[in-house]
Amino acid sequence: MNTEFARSRSAKDWLDPARAAALHLALDREGDPPKSGDPLPDFWHHIYFWEPTRPDGAGPDGHPLKGDFIPDLGLPRRMWAGGRYRCETPLLLGEPAEKLTTIKNISRKSGRSGALAFVELEHEFRQAGRIALHETQSLVYREAPRSGAQAPKPPVTPEDESRSRRFAFDPVALFRFSALTLNCHRIHYDADYCRDVEGYPGLVVHSPLLSACLVGLATSLLGRMQEFEYRGTAPLFSGETADFCAREGDGSLDLWVRGPDGRLCMTATAK
Repeated sequence: MNTEFARSRSAKDWLDPARAAALHLALDREGDPPKSGDPLPDFWHHIYFWEPTRPDGAGPDGHPLKGDFIPDLGLPRRMWAGGRYRCETPLLLGEPAEKLTTIKNISRKSGRSGALAFVELEHEFRQAGRIALHETQSLVYREAPRSGAQAPKPPVTPEDESRSRRFAFDPVALFRFSALTLNCHRIHYDADYCRDVEGYPGLVVHSPLLSACLVGLATSLLGRMQEFEYRGTAPLFSGETADFCAREGDGSLDLWVRGPDGRLCMTATAK
């Protein structure tokens, strides 16, 4: 653990069933939405424990200004690199819960695109006096894109899946997910910012949205899962149709998201 930046903060929330019902519809799930007293579906905790800021507390990218909880590392571009989720017992809707977030480590590296900083966050979710969920998130901060720089070539996706589902996310779907998670990052709703500042060809689909769809596929095959680990490898953009794939093993799954050109957008395992 890098003790130079070690710090923690907590947030409390009431797990409003109406918010879960809204996500159920936004994801176009079948059946009735979950109600008060039901277990919160795996990976849906991202729609709770909002951390709102005043307008002057947001940076140029829409995210809260760095330097308060996460230190300002001098790198403007933020990406969600991956993470791990482990469920001890499901959170229950209609009940209060608490989230404790700790910065576990900050490291610096140099990559093909320039300087990088990796921030590892550890989240612990408690309800009724006991730990329900653990989650680790890895965030990467990068330099501003260089003029004329080529994006790294993404890995090629496997094609030996045993199950798959197909999804496409339009700007409305991205807006609804941003609203439910209170994610103000402009790469998800401001096409001009994506193109002119970040150098992307279009709106970027949220990594937690890709993960939530992979988790939905995993739970349809495994039932209630205990652990999910994922890593983003290339962005998926609004309007692109992607295959969400699973390869079944001995009580576990290998999962991935394949973009329309065969690029690997995310890889994951579930058990």
